Amino acid sequence: MKLPRVILADDHTLVAEALHQLLAPYLDVVATVADGHALVGAALSLKPDAVVADVAMPLLNGLEACRQLKAKMPSLKFIFVTMNEDPDLAVEAMRAGASGYVSKKSAGSELLQAIRSALRGKTHVTPQIAREIQDSFVRNGHGRSHAKTLRPREREVIQLLAEGKSMKEAADVLNLTPRTIAFHKYNAMRELGLKTNADIFKFAVVHQILVDIADYRLGHGQVSGKS
Repeated sequence: MKLPRVILADDHTLVAEALHQLLAPYLDVVATVADGHALVGAALSLKPDAVVADVAMPLLNGLEACRQLKAKMPSLKFIFVTMNEDPDLAVEAMRAGASGYVSKKSAGSELLQAIRSALRGKTHVTPQIAREIQDSFVRNGHGRSHAKTLRPREREVIQLLAEGKSMKEAADVLNLTPRTIAFHKYNAMRELGLKTNADIFKFAVVHQILVDIADYRLGHGQVSGKS
C-alpha cells in the first residue's frame, strides 16, 4: 500500500529533521521547505495528501499559506505543529482550513494521531489547548449551551462549518442549497447564543462535535489515508 504523501514546512532545520525522522516510517515525505512561499509552490506542484507546518514562517506565515492552498486544493489536509498554544490562534487556524493543531511540547505519537485523524476527515487539537478553548467559551457566557439542543441537520451544518467549509461547500456535502445552509446556521447560532464563526468552532470543540478534547489514542500499524 502506498504511503500518504506529506510536505513538511518549518524554518528551524533541527525541527524539520526531527519531524522527518519521526514521520518517515509512516508517510512518504516528498519535500521539506523552510518558508510559506516555498510551501505553497511545493504543494501545488507535488499534490501531497497532507502538509505538516509551523504557524510562524518567513515570507508567508502558515495560516496564510493554509488559506491559499485550501482555496486551490480543498482536499489537502493541513496540520499545524507549533510552540504557540494561544487558543484563539488555534481557532483561527481551524477557520483557515486546518485539520490539526498540535503543540511542539506534545509527544510524537500525538502528531501521528493528528495526521491519521486528518487523513480520515477528522480534526485534532492538542487536549490542553482544546481545554483552554473550552474555558474561554464558558467565560464568554456559553456555558449552558448544549449540543443536544441542536436538531440533526443543524448539528451537521455546525460540524461542517467548524471544519472550515464555506456555506457553499457545506451545501454540496449535504445536497442542500447555500440558502438552506444559512438558515440552519443562523437558527442554530440564535438558539445557542453564538455570535461569530469563531464561536461555532469553539462550540464544536467543547461539545465534541469536532474533536475529542479529553484524550487521544494512537492505533497500531501505518497511518492510513489515500493510496
